Amino acid sequence: MCLIAVAWQAHPDYPLIVLANRDEFHARPAAPARFWTEAPQVLAGRDLSAGGTWLGVTRQGRFAALTNVREPGMPPGGRSRGLIVSAYLLGEEPAEAYTTRVTAEGGDYSGFNLLASDGDSLWWTSNRGAGPRRLDPGVYLLSNHLLDTPWPKVELLRAGFMAQLSQPDPEALLALLQDEREAADIDLPDTGVGLAMERLLSAPFIRSPQYGTRASTVVMAGEDRIRFVEQGHGPEGPLERSVFAFDRLASA
Repeated sequence: MCLIAVAWQAHPDYPLIVLANRDEFHARPAAPARFWTEAPQVLAGRDLSAGGTWLGVTRQGRFAALTNVREPGMPPGGRSRGLIVSAYLLGEEPAEAYTTRVTAEGGDYSGFNLLASDGDSLWWTSNRGAGPRRLDPGVYLLSNHLLDTPWPKVELLRAGFMAQLSQPDPEALLALLQDEREAADIDLPDTGVGLAMERLLSAPFIRSPQYGTRASTVVMAGEDRIRFVEQGHGPEGPLERSVFAFDRLASA
């Protein structure tokens, strides 16, 4: 993922609301969100190159999502970051214990941010900053830097999300994720990728022939039921829409 907004215990009916865009090279193969055959409690897309995922939930209400840290020129880590999310969804480890362990193992991976919830708590960690950290009730944003770094795309999504949070609607939330407005040059961060690329990456929704937003996802997790909507995107426009609504099961 490259842009995530999370409302944690900020809505009376939905303790967890997530908006997320996954940005990736279009040539990298991926499967859309499905319940996994070998683990039918897990609902997530899948990276068909390395086998992990970028965002997912379980029938018990576990949630995890990850963004990369933009750091051009750094040598790649030895393991795929998507395996961090899939391992959490497949396991039963509490979010605190898992984020603590992953933080200690962070040297195995390129830069990442991880959000993980076990239904009782929400945690953030990164192998490029202080962590892990238990998040208090509120709204949090992540892009390709540390939590709540005020990049233009982060603040644009924050404003739209806050305006809709009292009456969240999946279609309206998806529309926020498909905003292609680029930031003014004066507001761009300098992350070492050059001005043209900074402009392209500054929009919440990225469109280009080789690299762009591949999936927009909305998760609305209530106490008893979970709604999950994913819109796939290709370089030429919309692809498959996946919609799920299911009862939340008690944890084992």
